[in-house]
Amino acid sequence: MATVSNINLNVSPAANLQTEDHLRRLVNKNTNAKFTPWDKKLHRRVNHSCFGDFPKENLGSIKKEPEMEVRGTHELTHAAHATTMSIKKKSGTGGAPSKLNPRKEKLSEPVPRAGAFNRRKIPASEFRRFYDRGDLPISINHSCSGNKIHWKVGVEQLDYHHYLPIFFDGLREKQDPYRFLSIQGVYDMLDLGGSKILPVIPQLIIPIKTALNTRDPDIIAITLKILQKLVTSAEMVGEALVPYYRQILPIFNIFKNKNANMGDQIDFGQRKRANLGDLIQETLELFEQTGGEDAFINIKYMIPTYESCVLS
Repeated sequence: MATVSNINLNVSPAANLQTEDHLRRLVNKNTNAKFTPWDKKLHRRVNHSCFGDFPKENLGSIKKEPEMEVRGTHELTHAAHATTMSIKKKSGTGGAPSKLNPRKEKLSEPVPRAGAFNRRKIPASEFRRFYDRGDLPISINHSCSGNKIHWKVGVEQLDYHHYLPIFFDGLREKQDPYRFLSIQGVYDMLDLGGSKILPVIPQLIIPIKTALNTRDPDIIAITLKILQKLVTSAEMVGEALVPYYRQILPIFNIFKNKNANMGDQIDFGQRKRANLGDLIQETLELFEQTGGEDAFINIKYMIPTYESCVLS
C-alpha cells in the first residue's frame, strides 16, 4: 500500500495551471457562467491547420435562422389595439411639463479613464508557429500525477540560443497545449541549463517584455514566477538583467500595489501565489539580492516606492 512518503507530490507549475482552470470551470457551472482561460477579443484564435487558414471561398456560408420574438400577453394585447389608438403630443392624461420649471443644466461628460490595468490584445507567439509546424522536439506525456513534457532530445544537447527564446515567447499563450508546453519547457531548460543560460539573456528581454505588456494578471503572474526561477538558475544572471530593468520594471510599477483587500478574512488561495503585489515584491527583492551593487539604485529609479531589503 502506497504511503504519503513514497508518493511524488511535486506537481509542475504548468500542470497546476490546468488544474486551476478545471476548478474554475466547476465553480462557474454553479453560477451558469461559461469559463474560458482566454478572451476571444484579446487572444488570437487557433489556425485551421498547421499550414494556416483555409481559403474563404472554400469555407462556405452558414445562414442563421431568424430568432422568433417572444412577447408577453400584455404586450400582444397592447400591440393589437395600437392601430386604433391615436394620442397627440402633450395631449395625454399626464399633461405637459410646466415651462416655469428651471431648465436643468446638462451634466458634464465624465473624465475618461486611463485604463492602465486594462488587458491588452495578445499577439501571436512564435512558439505556436514552431509547434504547429512540428519543429520543436517535444510532446506531452500524460500521467496520473499530472502532465509532463517528453523531450525527444536531451535537454542538455539543445541549442539554447535557438530554443530558449522560443519557449519564452510562448509564455503569453493561454490556450493548451501551447501554454503547458511553453511554461513547462522553460522550467525544464532552466533546471538543466547551467552555464548556457547567461549568454542567452539579451534574447529573452523582448519575449518577457511582450508577456508583461499584455497586462493580463494570469500571464503576469506566471512570468514573475519564471523571472524568479531565471535569476536563481545560474550565476551572474541577476547582474546580466540589470541593464534591462527599464524594459521590464515599468509594468512592475503599475501593478506593485495590486493586492487583494481581504479585511479580517483569510485568503485560502495563498499557496497558488496568484497575488500580483506579493509576487512583484518577491521578484524585486530577488533582483536586488542577485543583481550586485547597481541593482538597488536601478530598481529605485524605475520604482520609487521600493524599499531595499539588503541595506535595511
